[in-house]
Order: sequence, then structure tokens, then C-alpha cells
Amino acid sequence: MMSKQIIRTLMVETPSIPGNLGKVATTIGLAGGDIGEIQTVKVGPNYTIRNITVQVDHEEQIEELADALSRLDGGIRLHAVSDEVLHAHEGGKIHMKSKVDLQTLADLRRVYTPGVANVCRIIEKEPDKAKIYTSIGNSVAIVTDGTAILGLGDIGPVAGMPVMEGKAVLFDQLAGINGIPILLNTKDPDEIVRTVKNISPGYSGILLEDIGSPHCFEVEERLKKELDIPVMHDDQHGTAVVTLAATISACKSAGIDLKNAQVGQIGLGAAGLAISRMLMAYGVKDVFGADKSPDAKVRLANYGGHPVDSIEMLMNTCDIVIATTGVPGLIQKQWVRPGQVILALSNPKPEIEPEVALQAGAAYAADGRSVNNVLGFPGIFRGVLNAQSSEITHPMLVAAAETIAACTKPGDLVPHPLDLNVHKMVTEAVERVAVQDNRKVEYTCSL
Repeated sequence: MMSKQIIRTLMVETPSIPGNLGKVATTIGLAGGDIGEIQTVKVGPNYTIRNITVQVDHEEQIEELADALSRLDGGIRLHAVSDEVLHAHEGGKIHMKSKVDLQTLADLRRVYTPGVANVCRIIEKEPDKAKIYTSIGNSVAIVTDGTAILGLGDIGPVAGMPVMEGKAVLFDQLAGINGIPILLNTKDPDEIVRTVKNISPGYSGILLEDIGSPHCFEVEERLKKELDIPVMHDDQHGTAVVTLAATISACKSAGIDLKNAQVGQIGLGAAGLAISRMLMAYGVKDVFGADKSPDAKVRLANYGGHPVDSIEMLMNTCDIVIATTGVPGLIQKQWVRPGQVILALSNPKPEIEPEVALQAGAAYAADGRSVNNVLGFPGIFRGVLNAQSSEITHPMLVAAAETIAACTKPGDLVPHPLDLNVHKMVTEAVERVAVQDNRKVEYTCSL
């Protein structure tokens, strides 16, 4: 799950005296900052200058933090506060680039006119050859209507473009896929479905991104039925895959048999309902769900889950509790039962802080900072494209989750999101299941 926190880089000079870096870190923490990377910029004869990346919840905290650092004594100096995120986005994060060298007229004739006409004729006679002779076979459309961008809500498709570009970067770097942002200036499910169907010939997969609930359910289901290429809503199934992997890892740490445990899902929006379905697909027998929306509870019941009337009732019943509500502090300390596993995954503030849950007796508790969809969608799509599958199924998603969990080091919740070996393993796992599914379809058709 992605966070809406503000990121800034602080250039700080500290005299070469033990404890000075600790003073800086403590000051940042007391001001509400979360330290990310620390990079040494310069080491002088008696000082060190470092770039310290800090995340905060509000812009005002940056000013408070800078003021607090400026008041430190002992020669500690704050040189600059820079916004590396905006700088990294200048001009956009992606561009289309040619794979062929164009130097001579012979090159021009080969890649364009007149040579290209022969390729067009081949594809006209055998449309499937487009996956060989064009970029279609390795291209996925990243589609949004801008109605549920991160935790920012309905801010429109253009404001969501930086997220779509980010997805494209991750597709390229982690799976070698051409991810192409498609911004839709409509919220009408009929128009969304019609538009995506009309552009679908140019792609071998559709990734729906940041489309709000409840119309995201209708859009995905209709596209899955009406297109012959794989379609996945990442906020549902990408989140569910990584959450299942995290739950498997947490249960290993706590010594709990997940499939025979009672699992509770607090929040049955796009992510929560998909997580519930993923748990059931994995083999969990009893999945309970709480939500203020009656329609959300009905959807859970239709998929085989058990709606409950209150969060307190769910907390009293379940061995494992997953929360994706976006409501900080929703889970009260007194509701925690000894031995529970609690994954409060909302960012930037969880439903209950892990430290509070552990103090109340939880066997394992974590928030959503490390549960990132990037561990799932690149390998999932690479696997189905490799297998030339027409759909993404729950068995494929479960295979991806199990692989992510298997790649997780003991004590961790999930692997590092940029571990290329993890994405390779996810690709192979999904491709194996997809190939098996294709063979079953071919066998059925032959009968």
C-alpha cells in the first residue's frame, strides 16, 4: 500500500564527535519525522555532511523539524531542505524510445515505408503475429479514472498521472514490460468499459489503477468477461497478494496455522474485499469481515465470508486481524486478545500502532509501511504475458503470494520490494500456473 507522506531531503553538517548524528536523528523523530536513507556527502577534517531523507505527514512538520535542527548546539548545522521527489518528476518519469537505429535510407525503408507494408500484410492474415512483430505482446495499459489516487481520493486522472508513470517505471525496471498510462476523463462505468475495450487491441494486458469503490468492482468484472486479455485491478488483487504473503510470514513468526485460523478483515472496500477473497482462495476456512457499509457486507457474504456487526465482535472472535480502513486508531487497545496477529495496514497512520498491539498481548503486530504492491503486479503480469494467458486467476495470485512469502527472511514481513530475484521467482510461479491452466483449456476444447 502506498503512502501519501511528504518526503524531503535535509543536508546536515555534524562535527566529528560521537553522538552528534544521534542528536540529529532524535530531533527528527521528536518532530514527527521518519528517517529513510542517510547518504554521506562529504567528510571533512573535523565534520561530516550528510543528506538525510525524511518522511512527514504534513508540510508544517518540515518547518518545525528545520527549526528544531537549527536550534541544536555543538556546531550542528542544517544547510538545506530540498524536495527530491518533485525534482525526480520534472519532465515526467517515462518516455517512448526506439529500439532500432535509424541512420540511413536503408534503415528508413526497413522500419517504415515501403518495408513495413509486408509486416502489415502478415498481421492482417494472422493477427496473432502482432505479438511477435509489434510491441503489443509486451505492452500493458495502466488505466485510471483518478477517483481513488493513493490516500488522496478523487483528485482526477491528470493529477494521478505521476502514480501511473511510477507504475510504468516499475513494470519496465522489474519485469521488462511496456507500461503505458491511460487517463480516462470519465467516472461512468459504461464509458470506462467501452473505452478500454476500444483501445484493448493495442495491449496484451490491462492494469486498472486507483479506480474508486464500488464502481471498480463492476468495471473489473465486466472487462474480465468481455476481453480476451488479462485484466487486474491492482488496488484489489495486487494489495491482496502482498497482504496474503505478509499474513503467511506473520503466522510463521507467531506459530499460527493460517488455514485453520479464524481471520478477520476490518474494512471491506476494494482492498479489504479482495484480501478476504484471497484468504479464502488460499484455503482459510473462516474469514470474517466488518464494515459500516451494508452493501460491502453483502458482497463478502456472496463470496463465502462471514459479515459481523462490529469491530469489537470481530476482535473478540479472530486469531488474525487485518485492517485496511484508513482510519487511524480505529482498533482500541483493550480489544486486543493475547496471541493475536494484527496487521493494521493503513498508511500513513495504522488502525493501531504495532507497539500498542504488542503491549496489549498480540503475538505479532505490524503496520503497512513494508506491504507494497510493487512486490506483486510486475511479476504477475510478466508471468501471464510469458504464458500468453487470457486471464489472471486466483490460483495464479495465490502462487504469487506463496512465492513472496517463501522469499521472505525469518522475522521479516515481506522481502525487499526491489529484490529482482523475488520478481523473477513470482514470474516463474505465475507462469507455471498459467501454463497449466492453458493446457486444461486446450484439453477441454479438444473433447
